[in-house]
Amino acid sequence: MAQTVLHAGHGEHRHVDWRAGVYAGLIAGVVFMMLEMGMVWLFMGESPWAPPRMIAAMVLGEGVLPMPPEKPAAFSMGIMMTAMIIHFVLSVIYGLIGAAIVANRMGYAAAIGLGALAGLVIYLVNFYPIANALFPWFAMARNWISIFAHVVFGAVVGAAYVGLRRSG
Repeated sequence: MAQTVLHAGHGEHRHVDWRAGVYAGLIAGVVFMMLEMGMVWLFMGESPWAPPRMIAAMVLGEGVLPMPPEKPAAFSMGIMMTAMIIHFVLSVIYGLIGAAIVANRMGYAAAIGLGALAGLVIYLVNFYPIANALFPWFAMARNWISIFAHVVFGAVVGAAYVGLRRSG
């Protein structure tokens, strides 16, 4: 499933293992969600179900958010499933982008560093221009936990891709 890509203007061939990109995104998505839910609960004393509800609200609307915002978020299977579908689709997309960037030219350290930087960029784009335009409730989660979880997500994508890729 590796594909050779001619790098524009350089004449070099890079092999992208798209399968490894999918798996890297899924692995990083699991790590991210567990980290986000756990840290919100441990460090902020909030319900671990709040982050999935914020994600599900992207398609289900603000009505799935706890009202008032101080009210603890309760578990709901439908909301959780919606959130996980959205989250893992985005995780796979970001994993494929990571695969295209890393390809076969980076080792673990470089891929982890670049991935961490990409995770920070994902946070900044999602929590500022996109949130401001489409999902204003994400402003509630502009904090160190969200930043940290996104940086770890990117680092895990980089590490997982390097560990899973096949040369070809």
